Amino acid sequence: MKFANKISLSIWSCHRYLYNKTWTNTDFIRFARRETMADGVELLYRFLESAGDVNQIEKTLQQENLQVACVSASNNFALPTEEDRRMQLQQVLSSVDYAAAFGANVVRVFSGSHQEGEVSEQARQWIINGLKEAAEYAGKRNIVLCLENHGQFAGKASQVKSIIEEVDSLALRSTFDMGNFLLADENPRDAMVQLHQVIGHVHCKDFIKVSEDFQGDIYPAISGELYTGTIIGEGSVELGHLLTSLRDSGFGGWISVEFEGNEEQRLGSTRSVSNIKQLINSL
Repeated sequence: MKFANKISLSIWSCHRYLYNKTWTNTDFIRFARRETMADGVELLYRFLESAGDVNQIEKTLQQENLQVACVSASNNFALPTEEDRRMQLQQVLSSVDYAAAFGANVVRVFSGSHQEGEVSEQARQWIINGLKEAAEYAGKRNIVLCLENHGQFAGKASQVKSIIEEVDSLALRSTFDMGNFLLADENPRDAMVQLHQVIGHVHCKDFIKVSEDFQGDIYPAISGELYTGTIIGEGSVELGHLLTSLRDSGFGGWISVEFEGNEEQRLGSTRSVSNIKQLINSL
């Protein structure tokens, strides 16, 4: 069976250029097409909201013949006040609107992060309630929310699956982030077995273990093991196995490259997309 899925590049792969104002969203889109030859892009709410250049983005997408694979929210439904949670919900709803405007059908969402003094079960219920309301809105716009394995409440496959089952909506699926499972001390292969039936979007990400004296960005796992991001296909994630499993399960969504390494971001993004394309062609 041939792997026919399209490859997108997440704007998070180049976030430093957006934060220091070197690039705009349109600069990223041109880079994704002209230098990485990606088929699409994954855009991020925080950069869309601050830029206010939606019309220019649409024009550039047409010029470069690129699709928007996903719009990513960075919501946190585990906040202690209802006012703050409503603001987080609005971020997801606005992301749905952006996705609809760009012709995308996926919005990446988070669950939330544990707050000091918070009761975990109460926070989890806030997450469920927020995702239910967001999924109802998304479903009416033919958009699917895809919950990323990220943070204390949804870091493991079992947590992601439990939340999806409790929300009980066809408009909530999984964003399967290959690398993040390592930070939850879970083998991505095992996570794939649990989640393959509910995956709606995929992040290709790679990590390697490092020591405490590593000079670069470090991500601690729950166990205390330390990781750093690397060019995708050059780290510890068993990409070949995971991509083969996706192919065999009939997954038809986007494969989104999310580079989080310490290398210069243009270089890291370009090599990551190239590595994934070569690997998929070899399957």
